[in-house]
Amino acid sequence: MERNRRDDAQPRDNFTEKLVQLNRTAKVVKGGRSFSFSALTVVGDHQGNVGFGFGKAKDVTEAIRKSTEKARRAIVHVPVKNGTLPHEMVGRYKATNVMIKPAVSGSGVIAGGPVRAIMEAAGYTDVISKCIGSRNSMNIVRAVFDGAGKLLDAKTVAKNRGKTIKDLWG
Repeated sequence: MERNRRDDAQPRDNFTEKLVQLNRTAKVVKGGRSFSFSALTVVGDHQGNVGFGFGKAKDVTEAIRKSTEKARRAIVHVPVKNGTLPHEMVGRYKATNVMIKPAVSGSGVIAGGPVRAIMEAAGYTDVISKCIGSRNSMNIVRAVFDGAGKLLDAKTVAKNRGKTIKDLWG
C-alpha cells in the first residue's frame, strides 16, 4: 500500500529519481551474516531544481525510499542557460575537486557516474566535467553541490554590481 502512495505522488511533482550508488554491507553475527544497504540518490525536475539524499536500511527498497525522501527535502535551484552552465565552476569537498565547464550546444553531457546523474536531473544538456582527486561517489556528489551553490546567473551578478543586465552585456 505504501508503494502505491509513492507511485501516485511521483507524477504530481514530476521529479525524476536516479540511483547513483547502492552499497551492501555485511555484519557477521551468531546466526550468520546480517546485511544492510545504503543508497545514494539524486532527484531533479530537469528545470534547474536538483537534490541528493543518502539513506540506510536493512532492505534495499527502504534504503532507496529514505534516500529519495531526503533528496526531495534538500532540493536546490541551479541556473540553466540554454541547456548549459552560465559559467565554469569548481566544487570542492574533502579530497575531491570537480571541475564543470559549459559546453557548445550539441556536445551532450560529458561526465561520468555521479556528475552525469546530477547534471541530467538538473536539466543540463551540454556540459563537460572532470573529477580530480578522490573518486568516492558521495564526495563527488557533495563537491558538485558545493560548486552549484557558487553558480551565479546574470541577474544576480548585475544586482550585486548595482547595474542592469543591459549595462553588463552591452
